[in-house]
Amino acid sequence: MKRLLGKVAVVTGASVGLGAAIATRMAEEGAGVALLDTQEDAGADLVKQLTQRDLVARFWRCDVSREDDVRDAFSSAASHFGHLDTVVNNAGVSGVNKPTHEVTEAEWDWVQSINVKGVFFGTKHAIAHLRKAGGGSIINLSSIYGLVGGADVPPYHASKGAVRLMTKTDALLYAPDKIRVNSIHPGFIWTPMVARHLSAQGNLEAARKATDDMHPLGHIGEPDDVAWGAVYLASSEAKFVTGSELVIDGGYTAR
Repeated sequence: MKRLLGKVAVVTGASVGLGAAIATRMAEEGAGVALLDTQEDAGADLVKQLTQRDLVARFWRCDVSREDDVRDAFSSAASHFGHLDTVVNNAGVSGVNKPTHEVTEAEWDWVQSINVKGVFFGTKHAIAHLRKAGGGSIINLSSIYGLVGGADVPPYHASKGAVRLMTKTDALLYAPDKIRVNSIHPGFIWTPMVARHLSAQGNLEAARKATDDMHPLGHIGEPDDVAWGAVYLASSEAKFVTGSELVIDGGYTAR
């Protein structure tokens, strides 16, 4: 079943990890997908893989911390595909793992510029296109650490908490336009970003085992676990869902 047939989705941070999985599953479900990222080679490779399967995808280089990049990429994607229905604000970074009093202003600002300002720009420049389409879906990638605290990576946790509340505010603001805005809150998912984070602890195998054990289901997640959640929120199946938090965390926050 093509759950997104006829829809067009923009996915930021789409070259690798969660973004690549989301873009792939959306394309498989019938959407035309605009892949936005700064990692041009990986993005081009993914587009090649998708188009070789007769799926519809195109890549645009876009740094989500730069408003001109976001505005221009969205406009170009809308012109290329004819309209936009869904925006997935996925691009993000983890930043430094230091206690708050050791974090520099530049380290703090770098994380906020991508994780928070990137969502702001993605939403800001989606609205006109989604209004023109008669409505749509904005999906913001937050985290379990937008719901609960943790004694590490303070800039990251602050940014994901901001994304959670930005989502609810925009859900209320744009409901009259039939634009739904929801957040996804993944637990630990095996992506390059999580692998780097765990590698910094020394023994990657031991760190992964310890992280597996933090989840009641006994293991960390896979990118597809999140991708299917994004497909749902983009689809008409979620037509009555807005301002919500879709938690995909293997039970991590149920404790």
